[in-house]
Amino acid sequence: MQKRSVFKSKYLPYVLILPQVLVTLTFFYWPAAQGLIQSFLLSDPFGQSSTFVWFENFVAIFTDPLYLKSIGITIVFSLTTAFVSISLGMIIATLANRATRCKALIRTMLIWPYAVAPAISGVLWLFLLHPSFGVVALALKKWFGFNWNPVLNGNDALAMVIIASAWKEISYNFVFFMAGLQAIPHSLIEAASMDGASPFRRFFAITLPLLSPTLFFLTVMNIIYAFFETFGVIHAVTQGGPGGATNTLVYKVYQDGFVGLDLGSSAAQSVILMILIVGVTVFQFKFIEKRVQYAG
Repeated sequence: MQKRSVFKSKYLPYVLILPQVLVTLTFFYWPAAQGLIQSFLLSDPFGQSSTFVWFENFVAIFTDPLYLKSIGITIVFSLTTAFVSISLGMIIATLANRATRCKALIRTMLIWPYAVAPAISGVLWLFLLHPSFGVVALALKKWFGFNWNPVLNGNDALAMVIIASAWKEISYNFVFFMAGLQAIPHSLIEAASMDGASPFRRFFAITLPLLSPTLFFLTVMNIIYAFFETFGVIHAVTQGGPGGATNTLVYKVYQDGFVGLDLGSSAAQSVILMILIVGVTVFQFKFIEKRVQYAG
């Protein structure tokens, strides 16, 4: 028999959810509404006076070569960061799942990087890849003759922030992949092994399809992470440079709004960024989820 919870007062449920509703309205919907309104205004740097200009801020944005360049940078940065972090997270989880000794210690060590703040992650990799004192950069120059210089070279700087951002997110992906791998019945793997299937065949024919729900979830979360949560890495390491090579959409919102004090343009960019991430998420759920195989 199914038990039901019955409130003595019909108003009590609304009172219980009121704090969460107030927090959501105050910190999510109200700022979003303010940003939407601000995107149609032309304001002075101090916000004392505003003029309604309709879609002029949006027109100015899409005729700005720097903004169009930042769109391309964001696409490359987001897709590469998500691909690297998901791929390495899956590989590491697969290897860790096969470990027979010190399982708890290995998994704990692999999870630790997720506790590192994005800014700290960026500074850490800057120390490793700095052309003057970075151990990795000096080794690349000495052993391979490759002059790695993220301070002056835009491609190297973009690669560095991708590495720093992906490195931090690998642990997050590792946790979910590990949980997904442990949920797969071991009897399926043993049966395929007895039938003569190679490890690669077992992975792509059994493990990967059963991990597809986890993979889909992490794809959505990693794209969102790359769009928004990597601001700290870029701000701490490159500030969008050199030459705008790491100036992603979210960082350009900060540059134009907080540095350039162009509040209308910054708000319009925020609206476009919100529409873009909603569109990407809807696309993933509408088309990519069709390939997901949920266990019956």
